[in-house]
Parts: sequence; C-alpha cells; structure tokens
Amino acid sequence: MAVVSWKEILLLSGLVVGCYWNSLSCGFVFDDVSAILDNKDLRPSTPIHNLFLNDFWGTPMAEERSHKSYRPLTVLTFRLNYLFSELSAASYHLLNVILHAVVCVLFLRVCRLFLDKTSSLVAALLFAVHPIHTEAVTGVVGRAELLSSIFLLAAFLAYTKSTGPDHSIVWPPIALTVVLVAAATLCKEQGITVVGVCCVYEIFIAQGFTLPMLVDTIWQVLQGKDGFPYAVLQTLLKLIVLVISTLLLVIIRVQVIQSQLPVFTRFDNPAAVSTTPTRQLTFNYLLPVNAWLLLNPSELCCDWTMGTIPLVESLVDLRNLATLVFYIFLGLLAYHSLRYRHSSAKTVIMALSLIVLPFIPASNLFFPVGFVVAERVLYVPSMGFCVLVAHGFKMISHKGQLKKISWLMIGLLLTTYTVKTFHRNWDWESEYTLFTSALKVNKNNAKLWNNVGHALENQNNYAKALRYFLQATRVQPDDIGAHMNVGRTYKNLNKSKEAEEAYLVAKSLMPQVIPGKKYATRVAPNHLNVYINLANLIRANDSRLEEADQLYRQAISMRPDFKQAYISRGELLLKMNKLTEARDAYLRALELDRTNADLWYNLAIVYIEMKDPSEALKNFNHALELNPRHKLALFNSALLMQESGEPKFWPEANRRFLTYVEEEPDDANGYFNLGMLAMDANENAAAERWMRKAIGLQAGFRSALFNLALLYSQSKREVDALPVLDELLHHHPEHIKGLILKGDILMNHKKDTRGAKACFERILRMDPTNVQGKHNLCVVYFEERDLPRAERCLEETLDLAPNEEYVRRHLSIVRSKMAAMSAAGRPLSSATTEGVGDEKNERKSSTESVRGVGVDQSKSLDNSQSDKRTKGKSTKDIKDIEKKRAAALKRLEEIERILSGD
Repeated sequence: MAVVSWKEILLLSGLVVGCYWNSLSCGFVFDDVSAILDNKDLRPSTPIHNLFLNDFWGTPMAEERSHKSYRPLTVLTFRLNYLFSELSAASYHLLNVILHAVVCVLFLRVCRLFLDKTSSLVAALLFAVHPIHTEAVTGVVGRAELLSSIFLLAAFLAYTKSTGPDHSIVWPPIALTVVLVAAATLCKEQGITVVGVCCVYEIFIAQGFTLPMLVDTIWQVLQGKDGFPYAVLQTLLKLIVLVISTLLLVIIRVQVIQSQLPVFTRFDNPAAVSTTPTRQLTFNYLLPVNAWLLLNPSELCCDWTMGTIPLVESLVDLRNLATLVFYIFLGLLAYHSLRYRHSSAKTVIMALSLIVLPFIPASNLFFPVGFVVAERVLYVPSMGFCVLVAHGFKMISHKGQLKKISWLMIGLLLTTYTVKTFHRNWDWESEYTLFTSALKVNKNNAKLWNNVGHALENQNNYAKALRYFLQATRVQPDDIGAHMNVGRTYKNLNKSKEAEEAYLVAKSLMPQVIPGKKYATRVAPNHLNVYINLANLIRANDSRLEEADQLYRQAISMRPDFKQAYISRGELLLKMNKLTEARDAYLRALELDRTNADLWYNLAIVYIEMKDPSEALKNFNHALELNPRHKLALFNSALLMQESGEPKFWPEANRRFLTYVEEEPDDANGYFNLGMLAMDANENAAAERWMRKAIGLQAGFRSALFNLALLYSQSKREVDALPVLDELLHHHPEHIKGLILKGDILMNHKKDTRGAKACFERILRMDPTNVQGKHNLCVVYFEERDLPRAERCLEETLDLAPNEEYVRRHLSIVRSKMAAMSAAGRPLSSATTEGVGDEKNERKSSTESVRGVGVDQSKSLDNSQSDKRTKGKSTKDIKDIEKKRAAALKRLEEIERILSGD
C-alpha cells in the first residue's frame, strides 16, 4: 500500500489553492452572519465554557429557539480566528481552504486502501475541485463539514490498523478511533456515521465476507452446527466496542439537546409536515436530486428550502421514475459489491458506504431536518462518488483502445470542475451576489427573494428591497416572514400605515389557538417577532401604548421563554412610567438569560428612573463584568459615579470614561466628561486638554465651550476665555450664561463697559425677567456714573426678585451713596463692577438656571447633547446636585465692596 508522497501533497494543495484563492475576497454571507458576526461565543469576553453550553449559533441549548446543532470544536476554531484577526473575513476563508487541502490529502490516503496509485490520485483530484464543495469551503460555516471530515477520515484510517499481522486485535487504534469519532461528532453530528463505515470495512474488507458468506455463517451458528469461528468472534468483539461507543455518544448527544428536537416550520422543510404519501414520496425523490447534483453540479443554489422543489403528491408524478431509477442503480451496485470478493467489489462497497452512511442524517428518511437539500452535506458523500468515478476510469483505461479517451474525459472533467468551482466562488462574494445567483436557478423560493431584499436593505436601498419582499409574498402568500419584511421596509420608508397593514397580514397568518397544545411547538421563534415589530411601530403613538403592551403580552403568552418580548415590554413600561412592572419584565428576562449584558444595562436604567442610583450602579457593574467594554454601561456608570459627588468614585469613573473613548474615539461626550472630572479634581491642564479634544470633534459643543471658558476665567486666564466665549456665542447666540461670563470679563478685566452693557442688554432682550442680567446691567449703569438710572434699574430688579436680599442691599447702598453725594453737592457718580457667578458642569439633558448673583452650580447635562442612557429615548437626570461654590460668594462680596466704595 503506497503512502502519499510530498509531490502528491503539493499537487493537491496547489490545485485547492488555485480553485479557491478567490474565496479570500469573499465576506461573511448567509449563515455566516449568525454563526460569526452575531455569535457572542467568539468574543474573548465570553467564558470558554459557554461553547459547550450553547449551540453552533451561540444560543443556549435549553432554549426552544435553539437549532440543537452542537459543534463546540468548530466554534472553538472560529474563536481562534477571532483572536488573531477579529472579524477579518479573509482569515476565516483562508483557514477553510487549508482545511480542505488537509481533507484532500487524507482522502487520498484512504483511497490508497482500495485503488491503485493512479486511480486514487484521480479520485482525490476530483474531490479537490468538485463544485459541490463550494458551499462547504467558501461558506465559512461549512468549516463544520471540513473539520468533521478530517476527524472522520482520521478515525477510519486509525481503525484500519486495528488488526495485527496474525489477525489479532490491536486495541490502541480502536481507542484512538473512538476518540476521533467523538471529535468528529463535536465538529458536526454526521461525524458519528464513520462508525458504520468502519463496520462495513471490518466485515467486507478486513474479514473478506460476502453477503452470501455472511448469511451462511450466521445460519450455521443459529443452527448450532458450528461454534463461532475465532475470526468472527474477534470481529464481533471489535464491532461491539464500536457500537457501544456509538450508543454512548448518542446518549450524550441526546442529553445535550435535553431530549428536544429543534423546531422547524413548513417553510424550512415543507415535506416534513406533509401527510402520507406526500412526505414519503418527496423525501425519496430528494435522493436522486442529490445524486444529480453530484453528477451534474452545473446549477448550484445556496438555499433549497420552501418551494424550490415542489412536493411529490401523487404516485403518478413522473418524478417518481427518477426515484425508481435511482434505487435500481443503487441496488445493482450494492448487489455487485456484496456478492463477490474481488477487489472491484470491495472498492464499490466502500464507495457506497461513504455515499450512503454519512448522508443518512441529512436524508429526512428517519427524522426531519431543517432543509430540503443542502449542498454542504454532500461533502463526505462526494468522496464515495469520486471513488466510483475513479474506479470506472481505472476499468476503462485498462482497455487499450479506450485508454486515451478515458484520460481525455478525466482531463476534461477536472478542467470543467475547476473552472466551475472558481466561478462559483465569486457568487459567495456578498449576500447580494449569492442570492441573485440562486434566483437564476430557482425563482419559486420565497426565501431567496427575501434574502436579496435583505442584502439591498443592508445597503439602505429600501425602495428596491421592497420590490423583492413583495415578490416573495406573491411567490409564497402565506410566508409570515415575507410580510414582516414588507412591514419593516415600509417603516424604513416612513410609511407607517402601509407597514402596519403588512404586519397585520403577517399576524393573521400566525397559527390559531388549539386547546391543550403548546404554542412553543408550533410557532417558529422568528415569526413571533411580528408581535414585537407591530408593537414597536404603534407605540410611537402615545395614545396606543396599551395596545402595544397587549401585543407584547400576547407574544409572551405564546412562548413564555421569548426573551425579546420581555425586553421590549420593559422598554415600553419604562416609557409608560410603570417602573415596577418594567423592572419585573427585565428580571424575568434575566431569569432566561443572565449572561446578557444588555439586560443588566437596561435594568440599571430602570433603577435610575426609580431614583435608586446604588442599585443602578450594581447593575451597570454586572453588565461590565459580562462585557467589560459595553459602551453604554461604561459611559453611564461613569456618569453616575461622577455625579454622585463622592471623590472616592472619581478615579474609577475616569478609568471607565477612558475605556469608553477607546471604544468610541469620535464621541466628543466622552472627552467632555473626562474634562469635567479633571475640573472637579482641579487638574486644569488635563481639563483643558480634554475640553479641547471634545471641541475639536464637535464644533460648537456648547457645554465644552462654556466650561472651557469658565476654566480659563477661574484660572485667571480671562483673556484666553474671550475667544472661546466668542465661538460659543457664534454657535449659540442665546447662551445666557456665556453672555453673563463675557460681560463680567469685559467689565472687570478689559474695562469695556460698552461691551459688557451690550451683553447684558442682549440677555434682557431674550429674557426680560432674567434677574442676573438685569442686576449686572444695573452695575454697568453704576459704573457709567448714572446713579439715578442704576437706582431705577435695581428697583426693577427687586420687583422681579423681591426675596433676593443682595439686590435690596445693593439698592440701599446706591441710595445711600446718592444721598451722601447730594448732601455734599457732588455729582452722582461712582464706579462699580460686577461679575458673574461661575457656572460649572453644564452637561447633557438638563436645564440651566441662575440664582442670585452667582450662577447655579448644579452638575447637569446640556440640552444640546444626545442622551446616552437609553437606546433611542431620553431619561431624567440621574441626580441634581445643587451646590454654590466659593467663587459665587467671593464675587458677591466683591460687588458689595465696589458698590460701598467711592
């Protein structure tokens, strides 16, 4: 038995690279989106043990919506890809190409057991370039097939070494076989079928039985004429070990899926829910359909569900002839291989075992699966097909007159397959190219029309996407998902009325109540989103909030473990100010999934609304434990710490803001709040740097501009503050506090009473009742030596604020001054100056206020900034902190000193 040479390895690897190098430019398409882009199990922040608790798509196995596909080793390789290149699609495709090359080399090694050197190489070359493999190799999720095949072939090769030279049992290879079978099964479920291939090899190849000999031996034993031959006993012992190991794997697998089969709908596999004989006729017809794809892979399609293959509903359907021909041909091959002992028969029986046994789990004959036809599941069966073709080539090429023709035909077949494979890879470049290529093959599959629509939707081409979604509803009028897609697209086009009508049509197609029957077993989880989408649409109208809540509750009643319904209902209850019920909704969702960082974050928002910042902070911390780089939790927890007023929290708040700006380097709000923290800590240089960064990212950033000017003013850099205030007032001419601060600097430091007067008059034009601006204008009049006008001005100010003692006191000072000067016969003149209180920490989502001569020191959020606490909606301030600073009192004392002086 010849081994595989380096030249053959290089030849196969080169051919694989030549066929699939263009797949490196393909992105994540179709099932890759769920398995890679949306799968949190790939992220380093997810505990590694989650891979062994969740299905292939990252859904907990215990959930009803889980597909029950348990492939942790495959997901582990995705995670390694993510570790090295995150979501760079090229690295995922490159590893798939490498794995396919490994499979080809192992397959060549297996072929050497049944074919000569030339024929086995032909089989491996055919396998390397067969177009049916593009889904398994170019589609990233096809890695499950590749990895499973590697372990499957390795297990088979290990088993072939379990018989010693004296026909004794060699146990280490058998133990290795069991381990490799388990590994193959953990990559994909069909890996377990290699045990059947090993059994066929043991009986018909290693022991050399034919079917007549096997029947005769069993008959002799049953009659008691002969005991078990030693060779037979050894064979039985080996097979018993394999069978018991297989049963243990099956039992473990059943325990993992918690004895539940996945929920599939008639749209996934129409025949599975059909009655007899339609179900049996259709499933049997699918066998020649798959065989034809191996023989003639000219029209390949990424999705064969729904109406791609119409149901075979009658015995007189002509397609039954194809089924009959297929079974006759298969029967003849099996008869030939099982009746004789020559090498040709052994080759055929092994080829048939590779075709039939790995295909059984996907055949629908014993249990329904979630698809009609899937090209990727033909990856291993194609090995048997290639062996048959190579064996036929061997038989023909040995006939002298046909030798050249046979080589010509094989060369033409390899060339055709190579070109087809190379061009087929381009179809997987994007979702749009993939699904439009599928529509060329079949226009009766509503799912394909939907998927082209999704691809266009992702490009924000909603108008064109709508045409495809509408076509899907025409192809399959009862497709709930298609009507949901139409509704969502109408919503994106701001056509709410049409969107609601589409959602209502989808809702009307949902299964009706059947007493005593659980909804969960009859409703596809994604179809329940019709209630969520419709509720989300109508809750935009405040008068229909109760109606929306009823829809959420209906979805929950249909599937009590529907996590998204609890989340959406919690958001609605928060909007309705039903805080206790909102909290309970999120707590129920957390019972279903305690590893969801978003849920902990949403619960924290509820506690903020409930005025319980300590509980809110606890839940923010839970979210960050699960996802240390959860952007919204980082931002709002840091904001909560900052506004607590407790300096002990500031270092951690600073760290979280720094992490936030690493995640969102273009968000000016993060830098602004870093600046506010630095101001609180009197780190003026850092505060200036962060404020400048925020302003650089967001021109006209109101709060950053004002607080930077305030920082300069408090740091005795009033000259630097003026250009910042000019920029602030250029973008926000109505900014009253900016005008007050500018007026204060102009009067007290630039001695520009005219400019100061213009600022205060501008304030009063916008708000005639502004006490701060009015009082400061009175001081300007005093500075201009117009004491009577200053007196009238202060009287008017006192009318506006009769309880402000400092205004009354200043009016008394002016009147005393006027009386003294009149008595002395001096002109009524004096010089005064008045400043502005130091407004501090203007932030998002809060009002600005001025009290007395000082400025409100509340740490609040500026109205002009977006609220980051909830997704798409505003909330109340976390906490109002009212605190007069020493500067305000200092300025009041300064004004009194000026007014009292000469």
